Order: sequence, then structure tokens, then C-alpha cells
Amino acid sequence: MKGDFPLVFSITSGKGGVGKTNLSVNLACSLARSGKNVVLLDADLGLANVDVLLGMTPSKNLFHLFHEGAKLDDILFDTPYGFKILPASSGMSEMLSLSTGQKLELLEAMDALEDKVDYLIVDTGAGINDNVLYFNLAVQERIVVLTPEPTSLTDAYALIKVMKLNHGVEHFKVLVNMAPDPKTAKEMYTRLYAACDHFLSGVSLDLLGFIPRDPEVRKAVVNQRPFCANPNGGPACTAVQQVAKTIQNWEVSANLDGNIKFFWKKLLFRQ
Repeated sequence: MKGDFPLVFSITSGKGGVGKTNLSVNLACSLARSGKNVVLLDADLGLANVDVLLGMTPSKNLFHLFHEGAKLDDILFDTPYGFKILPASSGMSEMLSLSTGQKLELLEAMDALEDKVDYLIVDTGAGINDNVLYFNLAVQERIVVLTPEPTSLTDAYALIKVMKLNHGVEHFKVLVNMAPDPKTAKEMYTRLYAACDHFLSGVSLDLLGFIPRDPEVRKAVVNQRPFCANPNGGPACTAVQQVAKTIQNWEVSANLDGNIKFFWKKLLFRQ
């Protein structure tokens, strides 16, 4: 990564089931393997499953930060793969929409990370609800994940449309997951690009890459470990590692405050 500041980026989608959380976990694994300090924030606050994919059971999560006075250090959880997670809760209706006070709590808590992390990966929920928009507004880069399905394409467009028309966000990276071949991945990106170019003036989409279908991915999910932790690798692992290399070349914008706290603070004053 260029620059002296942490890079904060989201992995997001319009549709559920596109493999967004799995990609977040494996990108965290790949970036950590390159010697970076990485924290993965599970921002799907009501239906969290980063810990499930890793086969772990943290004793505390963001629910305890908001409702029981826990500190960030109480929640940060080390994984065997070189990165830390900030787990959220699942099945807690209290977490479905953060209040302004809870956003302020998170703002203050994240301040402690700014000197300790190179990358903060924010794994959002799917769709266009308040939490999804909140976290996507609070990052520097947004990676929109879609698959070769019409519903995935239309929902990705819907997310980008809301971010553009309601919040003025214009720049997105696109990552096509579970693609049978490069041609199909490029076609999906082209269709999304054409829709945005026609209906959403000013939106900029960059194709970050594509992740091929790979039976090792399913095996890794069943075994509750990152597929990039497999010493034998595989096509999906190779593709994720290439995406991680690209991310390391992203430059933190010099015209921003740069620290993690800044991104949460700017959002509080926008909403």
C-alpha cells in the first residue's frame, strides 16, 4: 500500500449469496500473508457469519460494545491466519439499524485502530438498508461483488444507484465471483457498466477482477477455513491473491485526513 495511512474498503453487494463474506475472509488471509496488519469488520450486524466461515466462536462481539460497555480490545479476535476480526452478532434485532449514538460509539472505538492496522476490510450486509449504506459511505473504496446471474446484476445496479443518487458516491470497483470463464465475467461487468453509463451520469466502474468457479471453495466452506489457507491453492485462491496484490497498489488519497476515525466521523455529520 502506498502512503502512511490505513486503507479502509468495503466488500459489498446488492444481492445475498454472491460469496461476499467468503471473499472478505480470503482477501484478509491473502493480505495478512503479505505481512500486512489486517482487521476484518463483520458489518452484517444482524446476520453475521465471518466467525462461522472461520469455525470460531468469539466470546464477545459488537453487540457487547453497543449494549454491555465492552472495549474494542475485548472484541478484537485473533485468527490463525494472521488477521484479526471484529465479529458481529447474528439474530439480534437490536443490531439491524444503528442509532446515531451507536455510530458515535463505533467512531470512538475505531480510533484505537488507526495506528495498528494497514487494512480495514468492511464486510457489509447485502442490499440497500441503512447499515449497508452507512458502512459503504464510511470507506475509501467500495468493491461491489456480483455473480453471473441476472438478479445479481440488477441488485448490484440498485445498490450503485442509491449510493449515487442519494449520497453522491460515484466510484466503485467491481469483482465478479463464481464466473465460469473470463468471457462471462467481462460480459457481466460490461452489462453493469452500460446500465450505469446510460442511467447514472458520472458513475465510474473499474473491473477489479473475477474469481472462477472452483470446487475447493465449497470444500473450504464446509471445513470452515479460508480456501486461500490451502497450501495447494487452486484457481479461486490464485485469483484472490491477484486481487490482493492490486489492492496493495491502491493509493490512499492525499486530500483526506487519512485515519480510520475520519471516515466514521465524516459520516456522522452527513446523516
